[in-house]
Amino acid sequence: MIPDLVRHTEVLGIVGDILKVRASGVGFGDLAVVENWDQRRSLGQVIELERDVVSLQVFSGGKGLSTRAKVRFLGHPTQVTYSPNILGRVFRGSGVPLDSGPDLSNDPSIPIGGPSVNPKMRIVPQNMIHTMVPMIDVFNCLVESQKLPIFSVAGEPYNQLLARIGIQADADIVVFGGLGLIFDDYHFFHSTFENEGILGRTVMFVNQASDPIVERLLVPDMALKVAERFAVEEGKRVLVLLTDMTAYADALKEIGIAMERVPSNRGYMGDLYTQLAQRYERACDYKGAGSVTILTVTTMPGNDVTHPVPDNTGYITEGQLYLHNGVIDPFGSLSRLKQQVIGKVTREDHSQIMNTMIRFYAGAKEAAKKQAMAFDLSAFDEKLLKFGNLFAQRFMDIHVAMPLNDALDLSWQTLAECFEAEELLMKEALVQKYFHKSEV
Repeated sequence: MIPDLVRHTEVLGIVGDILKVRASGVGFGDLAVVENWDQRRSLGQVIELERDVVSLQVFSGGKGLSTRAKVRFLGHPTQVTYSPNILGRVFRGSGVPLDSGPDLSNDPSIPIGGPSVNPKMRIVPQNMIHTMVPMIDVFNCLVESQKLPIFSVAGEPYNQLLARIGIQADADIVVFGGLGLIFDDYHFFHSTFENEGILGRTVMFVNQASDPIVERLLVPDMALKVAERFAVEEGKRVLVLLTDMTAYADALKEIGIAMERVPSNRGYMGDLYTQLAQRYERACDYKGAGSVTILTVTTMPGNDVTHPVPDNTGYITEGQLYLHNGVIDPFGSLSRLKQQVIGKVTREDHSQIMNTMIRFYAGAKEAAKKQAMAFDLSAFDEKLLKFGNLFAQRFMDIHVAMPLNDALDLSWQTLAECFEAEELLMKEALVQKYFHKSEV
């Protein structure tokens, strides 16, 4: 470890927020204190090593820095406070408390980052996280240890959906990471968690739009490291919420440009996939311990799913939820792990209901096209249109909240209001057990 008093005074250059100095014995990711000529101090992090040339990303920015600045390396990477006392607290991307709670300086700290989970410690996902959002629980189940993004565009209520899932999900602990949030969004999440009574089992790491960009890169690592410790050491089922991963990727791009790296695709660096995968792969169901489940927001510029961020994300994650026009689109959404729980830990009719409801809703969309083009509609088309309207009202609104079994019962009721038993094309035993036309 480098002695705390060692100072390196040879500043080679300052490019934006990047400070280059000549030093030896420094580790990648190590923290440093930058002391300017006017006694102003700022933290910096080592982001590149090239022989004895060290590149530092200065947290407070490079504005006003002088080549006479002195750098003191601390000999350790970024650390985050971990103890039961952090529940209910809000931290900046630097790990410093953002709220006015009790002092945590005496609580233990742990380094962020590190290798992902040993595959031998992973078990096959087999438990469901109930969110009480019908479009998720019925049609695209969220499974423990799953990594699932919400694909959306600016202006859609993705933060409201993320907050609602955090409130309603049957997780032991919620770890929230905000990336480049405007103050209104930060206040929305904090006040919502507090008003709904879950702040006491929530940890928040928030990087606001006005905060240093390097802190934006630290927020996911801090959130995931804390979640990992709660899962491994205390056996907790932890749900990690991150918004917005596109802001994280843009921060990577901005730093890469400042480092004069050659971009790969649309200005993003060639290691974008690796950077995203290192974070997402921390989702895990630990053998003999708890689990970490990751739910993120990925905004798509121009609603372009081929944009590098959603494109790379799709290769890493196990599906996606597609939030479009204020609703979760059943055709654009996918959960690749739902077969691990549907009909195994959920009710026997779950699979049949899921498939039948989507089949009829697809038919309703086709009937709506025929109606818009003034074609004659059959009696069955009229039934499909009625079903489509009821499906949208009862299930697709993101504000609808109900337990899974209630949603399954409502699905049977909706089918009974629109169709006859022989039109369902479902297993006869399930129709006899759950389909009750007389009660409509």
